[in-house]
Amino acid sequence: MNISVLGCGRWGAFIAWYLNKIGHSVMTWGLEDAPQFIELKETRNNGMLTFPDSLEISSDLELAVSRAEVIVISISCQALRSFLADVKKFDLTGKSFVLCMKGIEENTGYRLTQVVKDVLGDVPVAVWVGPGHPQNFVNGIPNCMVIDSDNDELKRKLVNEFSSELIRFYFGTDLIGSEVGAAAKNVIGIAAGMLDGFGYGCLKGALMSRGTREVGRLIKAMGGNEISAYGLCHLGDYEATLFSQYSQNRMFGEKFIKGESYSKLAEGVATSRALVSLSQMEQYNVDMPIVYCVDQILSKKISPEEALSQLFLRSIKDEF
Repeated sequence: MNISVLGCGRWGAFIAWYLNKIGHSVMTWGLEDAPQFIELKETRNNGMLTFPDSLEISSDLELAVSRAEVIVISISCQALRSFLADVKKFDLTGKSFVLCMKGIEENTGYRLTQVVKDVLGDVPVAVWVGPGHPQNFVNGIPNCMVIDSDNDELKRKLVNEFSSELIRFYFGTDLIGSEVGAAAKNVIGIAAGMLDGFGYGCLKGALMSRGTREVGRLIKAMGGNEISAYGLCHLGDYEATLFSQYSQNRMFGEKFIKGESYSKLAEGVATSRALVSLSQMEQYNVDMPIVYCVDQILSKKISPEEALSQLFLRSIKDEF
């Protein structure tokens, strides 16, 4: 299968390396002036993995799009709409898209597959979500992930083509739940980092339980299956997001509480704002106290100490 991976950051580079490793013809694309692209182009190494000679590297977007049967996109989710406007300039006949990022578009509240449909029309599109860090995968440590789509033929084709001993893929059965759950876990990851910053790591058990519950409520209100919050897209990704040294969202939350700067991308920041907006829409009206507190802390509308106190002083009620 001819595949182009658009985006060569930490995750995008791994995806290109992985798909090439299991036998596909792969080209990775990046902006020619981006530090990650320059490093890969010059050394074929990004400090984590080495590209073999069989893996093509290019900054020519038209070439990357035209050669591919399947186009994998791995960029910042808030940049997706503007990036797709560039992709739309080329002939997309017969091409399928796979989104390998997790988030909700902040300005619209759209799930990322909705953004694709809004810009490109009715193209086949899937999401690749679930737990796992490139640092572990390149060391041969396996994990389980999910591919979901409203196009059943595409979903089954991708699972069959992308599965290996390193990644076992499951068929997703709830696109709304898969997307919302995957996006929301980054917000819960920030909350976990905040607890680490306070030295309250013992509260992560409660965070996992209650965070999953409120995300499930939102998924159900949006028309999905709330049980998806307990699957690989969300709860199944908690170890990699709430505890791992490699989790950028967790690390961002910890650094934020400690008043230290953190320059790497934490998608959960914009997603927290998007989820608060979604939860407060009249048609959903879902109580999401943890997500709300994360957003309030990040926007500096409330102190972290006060937010924690408010969560514990909420009215007493049944757990379920």
